[in-house]
Amino acid sequence: MFDMDIGIDLGTANVLVYVKGKGIVINQPSVVAFEKRTKRLIAIGQKAKLMMGKAPDNIEVIRPLKQGVISDFTVTERMLKAFIETAMQKKRMLSRPRICVCVPSGVTEVEKRAVEDAVYHTGAKHVDIMEEPIAAAIGADIDISLPRGNMIVDIGGGTSDVAVISLGGIVESNSLKLAGDDYNEAMIKYIRRAYNLLIGEPTAERIKMTIGSVYPREEPVTMEVKGRDLVTGFPARIIVSSEETIEAFAEVTAQILDTIHNVLEISPPELIADIAEHGIVLSGGGSLIYGMDRLVEESTGIHAYVAPTALEAVVVGAGKSVDFLNKK
Repeated sequence: MFDMDIGIDLGTANVLVYVKGKGIVINQPSVVAFEKRTKRLIAIGQKAKLMMGKAPDNIEVIRPLKQGVISDFTVTERMLKAFIETAMQKKRMLSRPRICVCVPSGVTEVEKRAVEDAVYHTGAKHVDIMEEPIAAAIGADIDISLPRGNMIVDIGGGTSDVAVISLGGIVESNSLKLAGDDYNEAMIKYIRRAYNLLIGEPTAERIKMTIGSVYPREEPVTMEVKGRDLVTGFPARIIVSSEETIEAFAEVTAQILDTIHNVLEISPPELIADIAEHGIVLSGGGSLIYGMDRLVEESTGIHAYVAPTALEAVVVGAGKSVDFLNKK
């Protein structure tokens, strides 16, 4: 019999599971499809995501997490149990695992307890709750135990966490309930306003990931977008440019920048000096939108860079965190 350490990034957009000694074994969308009448689970992860906007009336497709917290406890528990069982099979586990699960820095104690209870109900022997900025820093190979200021900006699917970390803890932080999903929503609204075209969230996400920008490109790029014409009701197609996405994303981006400025303004001057020397680390899917690092650097005057494993930093940090927690 042996213990197995598992790290979980329970994200609004994706769930990632890290198994100690194996690495990331699960990386799936946080989406569940089930039959409305019987509540029978039909699909989870990528298979369920492909059903979004295309399912018949008897099938409901939902994201059980909103803005980084659980909105449907039962569905979240079933989704987590399925993912953890898959991870355990890959490790051939013989005993119940110790699990570290990450939450946004701004969640309440009640919201933390809901996450903890959901993970315990999957069969975990022990559950640690870790704030996402701490996990992201560990996953980005930053030695957070040193007496040195480090700034982490983690832009996930439901929340954007900004934190200054030193001596293994968060000194100052702010959690903004605006992130990748809000960029999708902003794109939907822009396309509707500018072209009278209705698109779904999957299409908006493809635009964001393909040509989405928050900073001007040297050479603008375009892509074809299909949707429903709101005037005629018929299918239609348009060409959208990367420059238009800057305009569409402007409001969400401005609020993220304001949050970064606010955390810098209230942080101790000695830690700010460290951050000015070592830079601001960006992680999460939102950090990969073109020009995010350049925009943050231009806005703050501090060098900003995207962590090498931006998408996986939080879950890798959670997986490594058991050793860190044991040292504290």
